[in-house]
Amino acid sequence: MPVTFATIKPMSFLYLLVTLLLAGCITNPISYEKAPPAIRHDLTEYPVFNDQVTGIAVSREGRIFVNFPRWVNDPLYSVAEVLPGGTLRPYPDNNWNRWGVDERHQPGAHFICVQSVFANGNRLWILDAASPGFKGVIPGGAKLVEVNLATDRIERIFSFDALAAPHDSYLNDVRIDPRGDFAYITDSGAGAIVLLDLASGASRRLLANDPSTKAEPGFIPVINGKELRDEQGHAPQIHADGLAVDTKGDYLYYHALTARTLYRIKTAFLKDRKLTEAQLATHVERVAETGAVDGMVMGSDDNLYFTALEENAIKRYSPQGKISTIIRDEHLQWPDSMAITFDNYLYFTASQIQRMPRFNHGKDLRVPPYSYFSTWVGLE
Repeated sequence: MPVTFATIKPMSFLYLLVTLLLAGCITNPISYEKAPPAIRHDLTEYPVFNDQVTGIAVSREGRIFVNFPRWVNDPLYSVAEVLPGGTLRPYPDNNWNRWGVDERHQPGAHFICVQSVFANGNRLWILDAASPGFKGVIPGGAKLVEVNLATDRIERIFSFDALAAPHDSYLNDVRIDPRGDFAYITDSGAGAIVLLDLASGASRRLLANDPSTKAEPGFIPVINGKELRDEQGHAPQIHADGLAVDTKGDYLYYHALTARTLYRIKTAFLKDRKLTEAQLATHVERVAETGAVDGMVMGSDDNLYFTALEENAIKRYSPQGKISTIIRDEHLQWPDSMAITFDNYLYFTASQIQRMPRFNHGKDLRVPPYSYFSTWVGLE
């Protein structure tokens, strides 16, 4: 079933209409004219962003949120809501999206380097790695921000100290347990799973010494026929990155980026404070060999969707253990984060990470505008 404007769910049209009528405080991006959505068979591309995008989230009402990390350039916004025609609104407001000299004495009250967003019920969760340019975590800046989508107001801020988010960490992605009691976070900088108790605010680093959260030695992703290497010719060591929780909340699936292997572990073991690190590691299960993976998301039918960087593709791992390719397209230049709606529309971004200066001898080969995509995955 191809994705066209005729197939967009009625709730989305209603939301877009209401938003258009009420959007008096919309702020437009400052450069590049908007290109119309490009529909190619069963894939729709929205080339609307001036800044390098990573995360995407879609609420149950069809609202779309994205984030732009502070890597090479300062983004116009760190977090934005995508309004009709690709227009952006800083989210939840302009103040949180300011980061400069005047804001540096309040790292916990402003977005610094947001890596991902996740919608859950009527909440948006915003994960701030607080490590601009991957140069180290700014003290007091690493945090998970919970926003009430009904009011567009921040309700809670969970700060991470140096034990949960050490200087060389990079908090990457977040999922909320279906029971609503814990948040699971990957650390792609140092390699670990961070477990956050949403009731107490306490957090713990888990599996920090286990190979499952680490880049695999000797693995070098090959993207568009070129090995991914930094300025010194070394393959990057990008640790635990994508993650997903099954619909019952029984298992956490996770994957290091520069690695071939998908792992999972029962969430009950992660929550069990009586287990030592060595005991916890014995419960890690090797699931499948996939190749390099960035983003992952779990569908309502427990199909696990993941990005396949080396193939410019999106793939699916079924509960029966079958891996199939959903979409492959040359425009998927580093497919990154993912979100899925209740009616099985899959959204994802393309961040063009392999085109960054650090992987091209200092030359910036990124080509704006950056895009997000959608495709329907309702039938196998």
